[in-house]
Amino acid sequence: MHDIAPAPASRHGRTLPIARLAVLAVVLALAACKGKGDGKEGEDKDKASKGPEAVPVEVAKAGRRSIAASYAGTAPLEARGEAQVVAKTSGIALRVFADVGQQVRAGQPLVQIDRDRSALQVAQADAQVRKLEANYRRAAQLVEQKMVSVNDVEQLRYDLENARASLRLARLELSYGTVAAPISGVISARNIKLGNLVQINTPIFTIVDTSRLEATLNAPEREIETLKAGQTLQLSVDALPGKTFEGRIDRVSPVVDSGSGTFRVICAFDGGGLLQPGMFGRIRIEYDQRANALVIPRTALLEDGNAPAVFTVKADKAVRTALKLGYVDGEWVEVREGLREGDPVVVAGKAALREGSAVQVIGAGASSKKQAAPAGNVAQAAAK
Repeated sequence: MHDIAPAPASRHGRTLPIARLAVLAVVLALAACKGKGDGKEGEDKDKASKGPEAVPVEVAKAGRRSIAASYAGTAPLEARGEAQVVAKTSGIALRVFADVGQQVRAGQPLVQIDRDRSALQVAQADAQVRKLEANYRRAAQLVEQKMVSVNDVEQLRYDLENARASLRLARLELSYGTVAAPISGVISARNIKLGNLVQINTPIFTIVDTSRLEATLNAPEREIETLKAGQTLQLSVDALPGKTFEGRIDRVSPVVDSGSGTFRVICAFDGGGLLQPGMFGRIRIEYDQRANALVIPRTALLEDGNAPAVFTVKADKAVRTALKLGYVDGEWVEVREGLREGDPVVVAGKAALREGSAVQVIGAGASSKKQAAPAGNVAQAAAK
């Protein structure tokens, strides 16, 4: 009988179960990685389904109010009149009657100059006139007796007239010894001291007439039909914050400067009070007014160099809306076409918006109404 041989042992012996475990571990690891990848893809899909985040914005509603059409400009205040007081003759200043800040009237003496020499010239000319008058009277009597020729009499008459003119000139020169104020006003500068030598035609005082002040605006030519003489205006100055002064347009130049494209508007104000020449003035001229205009804040306008437009909010989306504007008054601008009363316009956050951008209204423009929770949720909350 043949013995039955035992089954041959595996060629790998006991290593076969270890290989199976290794394969199982690799499979589990791959499955774990795939699970993580699927989770990340799910998150990305969720984000994509939600869309871009809403841009927070603040809005204001178009409303109605009174609005004025106006022109604003700046100009320094100037005195109505200014005069440089000069001496018409030379001499020593014997007396000085005025000083800086003093109010003077036209014709009031300011300086007395030594005029002794001029007084002697007046006396000399006066004596010459008296002598020629006597000679002329005697010659007139003798010509009737035909003892003097008519030509001699005529020559005496001409000499007499010349002497009288010299006398008037000497008296005028003597009068120059008293320097008087040419205009009424306030002395703003004094360039003379007692005992100084005064030179002819040299300024010794400056007088400004502060009874009325003026400011000259260089307005653009597009305003030439709206700015007229007699219109009222308001003035504010940096030196007096919080104060406003009334004035009027005194005159308007009808000529437009071809180089600058502007014309001159001279504004007049009452002086003698707080306003002084040299102050920097801010002038506002209102030439029309609408009592019930549709307006929006100027901050709502888009500053992209295109036609006037704003972003409105419709169904939580930004909508670019073109406008036709009217008057501009401070922080408000009139809307003639493009909006209706109550339409919301974006006033903050508009730089980040594009047509159709999702928006979230915050601030005072956000709705104060809250969404009511579903009944089931309310019941669950009560049960908890």
